[in-house]
Amino acid sequence: MSEAVLETRDLNKNFGALQVSRNINFRLDAGARHALIGPNGAGKTTFVNLLTGVLSPTDGAVLLNGRDITHMRQDRRVKAGIARTFQINTLFAGLTVLENLYLAVSEHLGRAGAMFRPAGARREVVDEAMAALDGLRLADDAGKTIRELPYGRQRLVEIAIALALKPKVLLLDEPAAGVPSAESHLILDVIEALPEDIAVLIIEHDMDVVFRFAREITVLVQGGILASGPPDEIAANAEVRSVYLGEGTHD
Repeated sequence: MSEAVLETRDLNKNFGALQVSRNINFRLDAGARHALIGPNGAGKTTFVNLLTGVLSPTDGAVLLNGRDITHMRQDRRVKAGIARTFQINTLFAGLTVLENLYLAVSEHLGRAGAMFRPAGARREVVDEAMAALDGLRLADDAGKTIRELPYGRQRLVEIAIALALKPKVLLLDEPAAGVPSAESHLILDVIEALPEDIAVLIIEHDMDVVFRFAREITVLVQGGILASGPPDEIAANAEVRSVYLGEGTHD
């Protein structure tokens, strides 16, 4: 078994009397291509928020490369190597693609004080940003504002920003959500071509995407893990099929 890059131990989250995460023991291995699925209300978003530091657990632990980061702030987790995209994009629509990348790279490199200078003022930041765009074939869009881009390419910019942060772990929250079907192949092609040294967790409801991408699938139901295993094993699991793959609703 390979080394766990990201791991949770007996992770619980309560909101008052409501328990939304129940004793979650989860591991994301080095180079993983792992999918997290589950019906509406399963607790997927809560779990990702616990991993990224948006929420603090009621009890249990989150470890990054064996280091306890349970109480580490969200921004420090990003610097430690956890990057995330969101279900709805969080880009600055009025800024150019390059400016969006420039802001993210500036923060990551500790150049935040220079973020609002002209983009050419920090050559190393521009070079890092352009390298991230080149990697996703977005260089030709560098001078366009976000609002000028089709939605599918906006999602690619989000992934470029996440990769520019040099993550050890990349969490993709429904990366193709809202993307027209004619553009969704762009997202899937990029996800499949992500560097093998990055452990990737995708939160997804589209089973075609899940089975195309994942080498391991974890099924979350009512805040707890119902099953975890390779795709063929999950597809053959009668309990999983009854609560999700068959007649369950998606989120």
